[in-house]
Amino acid sequence: MAAAWSAEELERIGRAEELEIATKRADGTLRRWVPIWVVRAASYSVLVVTPLSLPPEAEDNLRDIRSITDAALSYLGADEFLNELLSRVKESLDADTAAVLLLDRSARQLIATAASGLEEEVRQGVRLPVGQGFAGQIAAEAQPIILDHVDHGNVLNPILLEKGIRSLIGVPLLVNGAVIGVLHVGSVGNRVFTGDDTTLLQMAADRAALAVQSLRSREDRAAATALQQSLLPPELPAVPGVEIAARYVPGDGRVGGDWYDVFTLPSGELCLVMGDVAGSGLEAAIIMGRMRSALRAYALETRDPAEVLSRLDRKIQHFEPAAMATVSYAVLEPATGHLHIAAAGHFPPVAAAPGRRTDLADIAVGVPIGVADDPRRQTTTLPLAPGTVLCFFTDGLVERRHTPIDDRLARLCQTVLPEPPERVCVSVMRTLVGREPVRDDIALLALRWQHTRQGSE
Repeated sequence: MAAAWSAEELERIGRAEELEIATKRADGTLRRWVPIWVVRAASYSVLVVTPLSLPPEAEDNLRDIRSITDAALSYLGADEFLNELLSRVKESLDADTAAVLLLDRSARQLIATAASGLEEEVRQGVRLPVGQGFAGQIAAEAQPIILDHVDHGNVLNPILLEKGIRSLIGVPLLVNGAVIGVLHVGSVGNRVFTGDDTTLLQMAADRAALAVQSLRSREDRAAATALQQSLLPPELPAVPGVEIAARYVPGDGRVGGDWYDVFTLPSGELCLVMGDVAGSGLEAAIIMGRMRSALRAYALETRDPAEVLSRLDRKIQHFEPAAMATVSYAVLEPATGHLHIAAAGHFPPVAAAPGRRTDLADIAVGVPIGVADDPRRQTTTLPLAPGTVLCFFTDGLVERRHTPIDDRLARLCQTVLPEPPERVCVSVMRTLVGREPVRDDIALLALRWQHTRQGSE
């Protein structure tokens, strides 16, 4: 049975949503987009197809919706996407300006990121506090706001006044209910924005929020990967009586904060670092880079590994109070084979010596970096027998869902033999990783000490 219902009548039945479907000709080709209403009541949904002949204003609205939801926009980069979307939104709403401000959560500020007709906002690096002014209020309340009259009392950004903007409409950019920014448009004429304008602008904001989140995540991952790779040693130092090999494999998910480092001191001692910053993505990679640089600096000031980690802990807690990391730091005397090592919440290295049982090195392990005020840290000295192999690693190598970590550690110890470090790395990666996808970053560092008079294999 056919029925002709108005939008108001549909709304009285239940919650109405305007969507579109594509109809097909007999040959299978698409005929045209047909506007439909989906009415969702308490216990049922009703699909209502509108007539193919629409009033001009309805056709205009549909054209505007298609413009801002055009799939072709998805192939643009973040900046190009926002600039193109703002141009389309400005045209669809017959506005003079459009701008996107993205939220900097740490500073609780909105940062002008893209604009059309208001480019100086971006060029001047405008920042607005959350909770204050027009855009700040939208971000704080996560609700649209319409200003029919713009003045010093309701906007903070003087550029809006200098432009002669008389009316504004703004909506929040939301991802999973969380505000990530604000989208607003303005008019220099006597334009009165309506609820329909709010609906269209919110549609654009929802599209922008999801796209920006996706694009920025992709860009952050690329930046984090590049940063992480740049901080790994370009080449391992050549030290008489010592052989070294390493592996670093990024995980399939977001880039983490795993790292290793190998360097020599002016005294000729060899330093080895294995660390893992909690978290993932660009932020973790940045903190990892800062920790690496700080540890190197402290290593030049004191040769005691425990003191180096204590200084690193104080630095991180002061400048990066939300950061946490596990770190193992060792100093090897190549002439004697004495290894001085301290660990902050990190796994001890696997020690494999000729004629002895392979096991995790018996060292003191303190709390991770960033979790306790001035914890007591201890350096353990291990006298290495000639031919001893040490294998440092991060948790990505041994942690797996549904498998006890003790079983994985035991398997690692069974795999590490007192043989050349390159062969050790190959065996470890083949046995503990094999063909399975790498979910978490893996850092692996193998060292073999040979007394200099004996030489190496």
